[in-house]
Amino acid sequence: KNWAMVIGINQYDNLQPLQYAQRDAQSMRDYFLDEVNFQQVYYFAADAPAIPADSGNPLSAQPTYGVLKRFLRVRFDKPFLNPGDNFWFFFAGHGTRYEERDYLMLNDSDYGNVGETAISMQYVTERLRRCGADNVVLLVDACRSQGRRDGMGMSMEKQQGVITIFSCSPSQYSYEIDQLQQGAFTYALLEGLRIQGEGNCATVERLCHHLRHRVPQLTQQYRQCLQNPYPMVEPARK
Repeated sequence: KNWAMVIGINQYDNLQPLQYAQRDAQSMRDYFLDEVNFQQVYYFAADAPAIPADSGNPLSAQPTYGVLKRFLRVRFDKPFLNPGDNFWFFFAGHGTRYEERDYLMLNDSDYGNVGETAISMQYVTERLRRCGADNVVLLVDACRSQGRRDGMGMSMEKQQGVITIFSCSPSQYSYEIDQLQQGAFTYALLEGLRIQGEGNCATVERLCHHLRHRVPQLTQQYRQCLQNPYPMVEPARK
């Protein structure tokens, strides 16, 4: 089985708005559901419909701190997948580094109070690992600010037991490309996942090779600065 959680945030209460984060998340959701037939995709965005729940009361899908913190706590309380299954997590939006930890900035997060208004990558991975799947794959396209994703410091912290691919290396920016109406990373990611035949990206190694080649090519083609995706795989056997 393949399940996923997809988050895209354009509008922030306290931060600069973004242009294509939500579009990137929509593209990933559509790819997972329509092209490769994932069994379940939890989608969080400003226009996302409520998520059906076993209790009968739908869960909000707004990408706020309270909603996402509760969803991660409640939905991942007990295993629901099995060995051999995969869980994918995609985030497009702002991120930051605070007190030696990486954080995802949500709709209502505040740079002046990161510890209490943003969700740490450590918490995300700790909860996701509870799903029961052998492989947890994190795809993090953060962060963007007026045409670029100011990812300074992100991807410094290794997340245990998961495959993480950040859109840019530490000290680099992650760019949005107006001509593509997408982030360079997400555009290249979908390209790679769609490759058929012998050159496909069916392994982490192949996907990373494609991204390391294609993302810098795109950013240079559209006259942006260099952007190098940054994979972290723990343990290395994955």
